[in-house]
Amino acid sequence: MLSYIVPFLVLILVVVFIHEYGHYYFARKYGVGVTDFSIGFGKELFGWNDKYGTRWKICAIPLGGYVKFFGDRNVYSQADHKEILEKYSKEEQEKLFILKPLYQRVLIVFGGPLANFLLALVIFFSIYTFVGKDFTPAVINEVQKDSPAMTGGLKNQDIILEIDGNKVKSIMEVSKFITMSTGDVINFKVKRSYDELILKVKPNIVQGEDGLGNKINKRMVGIKLGAYNNEVNHIKLGPAQAIYHAAHEVYYVSTSSLKYIGGMIMGKADTSQLGGPIRIAKISGQVATFGVIAFISMMAYISISLGLINLFPIPMLDGGHLMFYAFESILGRPLSQKTQEGFFRIGMFLLLSLMFFTTFNDLKDLGLFR
Repeated sequence: MLSYIVPFLVLILVVVFIHEYGHYYFARKYGVGVTDFSIGFGKELFGWNDKYGTRWKICAIPLGGYVKFFGDRNVYSQADHKEILEKYSKEEQEKLFILKPLYQRVLIVFGGPLANFLLALVIFFSIYTFVGKDFTPAVINEVQKDSPAMTGGLKNQDIILEIDGNKVKSIMEVSKFITMSTGDVINFKVKRSYDELILKVKPNIVQGEDGLGNKINKRMVGIKLGAYNNEVNHIKLGPAQAIYHAAHEVYYVSTSSLKYIGGMIMGKADTSQLGGPIRIAKISGQVATFGVIAFISMMAYISISLGLINLFPIPMLDGGHLMFYAFESILGRPLSQKTQEGFFRIGMFLLLSLMFFTTFNDLKDLGLFR
């Protein structure tokens, strides 16, 4: 159990700190007073005050964090401006978040998700620069008899060029693109001799295990891969190439995640793979046994997920506040407190439903439910 808890805490502490620091950075940049910078919720375990009057603290429940601004009941409250002007002095009003121009409030709120994407970018850039990236072309060594691949027309020695429009630059990407596909068929673009062909393969959904031994529903096409000419091409990239491929990976993971979530909503993607803190803790512990590179790679993917989820237009998330600011920009004034409270109730219901669903999947994964 300890082998799961320690990596999980490290991962959560880093990813949440970066997210909250994104909010903090832009708040400080625009002169907003920050009273609290908390990693975790509940009882404070330890903390300290800095010279700007911010209380930096670690709390008992390490499942998130928050930045609290001066004068606010919550970090993005929209209290009545007249009441605020009477309550605070001129000097204090300069530190109030809700009196800042709209573009500054947008940047402060967007700063959290932005920091998560930048963390992933830095991690991928560092790996590609100092460790390297695999560019080994993927060749089909075997097409299993009566498999979806055979039915779809794939053959031995086909070189896989694209999967569902995604260019396959490495043998390592084939499994990733198949797993993230959500359509009824997967489009393979292959090179056969001097010809390029597009073939449609309808995968089988079978229960299996991932590389860590966790039970998952796998999309199987029935091929075995090998390196082109049996040569592995793993190279360290220069700064320009590294930043390009790092940005592409962040973009791919973000867009694929959105497509997958859309697939779940439409009933086409497997909802059993959606997990919460328990599954993240389990997988982070498993990944940590594979070494530092595997662990920080997972940290990058979790960071992207956190940034992406927080941009959903759900009240109580950053995206919900950005949605309110979009209304404010269009209407020329903030939504009424009553309207916002109605949205917040809906947001609370959606988040609690999601928490219940992911927790159920986590407990099911642990074998407590069948």
